[in-house]
Amino acid sequence: MKITALLPMKAHSERVPNKNMRDFAGRPLYHAVMEALVKSRYVERVVINTDSEAIKEDALDNFKDHVLIHDRPEAIRGDFVETNKIIGHDVGLLMGEHFLQTHCTNPLLTTATIERAIERYFEALGEGFDSLFTVTRLQTRLYDAEGKAINHDPAVLLRTQDLPPVYEENSCMYLFSHASFAAHERRIGAKPIIFEIPREEACDIDEEVDFKVAEFLYRSLR
Repeated sequence: MKITALLPMKAHSERVPNKNMRDFAGRPLYHAVMEALVKSRYVERVVINTDSEAIKEDALDNFKDHVLIHDRPEAIRGDFVETNKIIGHDVGLLMGEHFLQTHCTNPLLTTATIERAIERYFEALGEGFDSLFTVTRLQTRLYDAEGKAINHDPAVLLRTQDLPPVYEENSCMYLFSHASFAAHERRIGAKPIIFEIPREEACDIDEEVDFKVAEFLYRSLR
């Protein structure tokens, strides 16, 4: 069950400046998820695709035995390039058959959860699925933009814990094969399976407040 991890990182960050290299509990943010990956018995190597010399140098200084650097071409640089384009570039350069893609903005992701996801992915391949992505369970009353109930009947006031769950794609992990990505040019294939992870591990840093909350949780839980 060997897998190559993909960890794309760019220099520029619009909402949280320099967040990938920003100090997080005493070290650059990306170190948290990087260490979770390299501790896994299933992750053969981590590929960092970046346009940042600072990230490149730091990764080679701290993780040289586990990391492969892909310099990001100009054609796929910028804030509006979708992640599937970057993954396609990486997969096209690699010989591995199975891949896990994550983000350094998920610093609470643990090695144990990574390994459970990898194990479930390989089981799912034998069940006819072609990919896996992580989700967070939601059991709350949801409405659309017009105020219409989505997952409940307002006339029946069920307790939230009794509502049928819905699941949010949390962008923490995507697992897929070389063949699946080549066929669909995206990390989620034609027949994916969802994999629920603990809510706290799905903490994602998009805004300044997210950074502070994630750092607080990281210090509290480690």
